[in-house]
Amino acid sequence: MIDNTDSLWSIMIADDPIVATAIHDGHEVREEVASLLALSEADRRREEDPFSAVWTEVAPTRIVARRSRFEVDLNRPREKAVYINPEDAWGLRVWKSPPPRALVERSLAEYDAFYSKANDILSNLVQRQGAVVVLDLHTYNHRRSGPAGAPADIEENPEVNVGTGSLNRKRFGMVVDRFMADLNAHDFMGRRLDVRENVKFKGGQFSRWINERFGGFVCSLAVEFKKFFMDEWTGERFDVPHQEIRMALAATLPGLRDVLQGIRPA
Repeated sequence: MIDNTDSLWSIMIADDPIVATAIHDGHEVREEVASLLALSEADRRREEDPFSAVWTEVAPTRIVARRSRFEVDLNRPREKAVYINPEDAWGLRVWKSPPPRALVERSLAEYDAFYSKANDILSNLVQRQGAVVVLDLHTYNHRRSGPAGAPADIEENPEVNVGTGSLNRKRFGMVVDRFMADLNAHDFMGRRLDVRENVKFKGGQFSRWINERFGGFVCSLAVEFKKFFMDEWTGERFDVPHQEIRMALAATLPGLRDVLQGIRPA
């Protein structure tokens, strides 16, 4: 196993067909970015995916981004990867003053470096494994009306949203079905998780890029966990449900490997 770590990401690589990523867990920003940000650290962290990196540990190969999405959002198209206006960032005023073009270009250079690295990793895994599954792990807020406000409607906000809008379901539908069935079957603190497909999100740019670039060989599932495992306003983690999510994800890996063995080369 290779440990490849630098200031932009932390990567572990193994000869195995399962990859887990947490590209929004990062909170770090460059000094030149920090000096111009209007947002507090708490406001930034609320829109990031804290604690999602821990879940990637279920997979032999994992990619964790270190930089905040407020420096560069790896799950947006390149032209939208640096938030400029409030409408780019849930109505938040991100900058004290407009960021200089040179700063934006340096952030986009990080974006390009990440996608180049991901391309190398996935290309090498496809050569060795034939078919690969990427668990593109994210979290999402459901109490946007404030800490004392009512949570969002559960009918439109499942505990687990599996985004499959960009994948080839004809080829990888059995992967999606097995993953969702095994996740739902897990005994989650004496109950079953609410796992649904494409209700809240259909998947962002990273999964879209993977599924389009490696569509015959790699299936990327954009897995969004509602932040019921933490207080999204204070940042407090609830250790038991957070760990149970990790266990539920780990329980899906045998089934994913089993299904992958039945997928013929593209």
